[in-house]
Amino acid sequence: MNGRPDPDSTQTRIVVPGAHSMVSLLGSRDELLRIIERAFDSDIHVRGNEITVTGEAAENAVVAQLFEELIALLSSGTVLTADAVERSVAMLRSSAGERPAEVLTVDILSSRGRTIRPKSVNQKRYVEAIDKHTVVFGIGPAGTGKTYLAVAKAVQALQAKQVNRIILTRPAVEAGERLGFLPGTLYEKIDPYLRPLYDALHDMIEPDSIPRLMQSGTIEVAPLAYMRGRSLNDAFIILDEAQNTTPEQMKMFLTRLGFGSKMVVTGDVTQVDLPGGTRSGLRVVRDILDGIPDVYFTTLNSSDVVRHKLVSAIIDAYERFDADSEPATQRTHRRRTDREPNR
Repeated sequence: MNGRPDPDSTQTRIVVPGAHSMVSLLGSRDELLRIIERAFDSDIHVRGNEITVTGEAAENAVVAQLFEELIALLSSGTVLTADAVERSVAMLRSSAGERPAEVLTVDILSSRGRTIRPKSVNQKRYVEAIDKHTVVFGIGPAGTGKTYLAVAKAVQALQAKQVNRIILTRPAVEAGERLGFLPGTLYEKIDPYLRPLYDALHDMIEPDSIPRLMQSGTIEVAPLAYMRGRSLNDAFIILDEAQNTTPEQMKMFLTRLGFGSKMVVTGDVTQVDLPGGTRSGLRVVRDILDGIPDVYFTTLNSSDVVRHKLVSAIIDAYERFDADSEPATQRTHRRRTDREPNR
């Protein structure tokens, strides 16, 4: 419980349909109930399949809506977890206007015994944008699912025969190491830069079939330099780590778009590994393409992180530090270039 309710508080009664187990709703040993109690000022009491919420009317209404959404998730076959409950609370607290039961039940891909779904409102809008637009930019910090969801959508499109092949590419830019000093052949030196893309593929496709698909050209994983001079038709093309492209490389990549193809560009403008003084193509592309039809920019933030909870706190801390350290003139320019275009 969250403490003694106010004398002027009201009561809201929630009856859980008999088809649902209270354990599945509240968690083993009430672990999910405790998350809900910590999130609200209302006093929550459970007796049988009835839940009584005592507190301010507005707060009670949000609690009641939360249980309605959690019951809807259970009805869809979703197993409730602490993460799902916390994300549902965050969605209801935000002004996004999206129902958690609609966000957390969007199936992208079912593979190897699990289903890949968006876990936040921004992630849902990101995957919806990929369905609706030819070129989509997913910009946000590490762990927000930018690349993972894009690869899932690419595999989904391939399985649905919407495209004939998947092309995954990254710029081979050093982050503290020099390619020339790494051991091995050129392929072995480049391979570590492409490894995250292979990892995502292995989560979505039977590992035994990946070499065959790559040998046939159905799946291609290659450095960005290998895209020059090509026209990519009937393909789902993903450019990852796009903050490490120059404006010229970004232009080169975008102009590879062929008929029947779709492009997704992902990156984090706060993690640029380009040599000092080199402009990031991802930082300037929004101003360049602003207003062009069928090009969409999605911005993800720390609330969309699907890694360890501490990652969100680290991202927020760095953003505060950068904001405090940044000169006022640079801050004004960044706000201008980071604005969300109207679509």
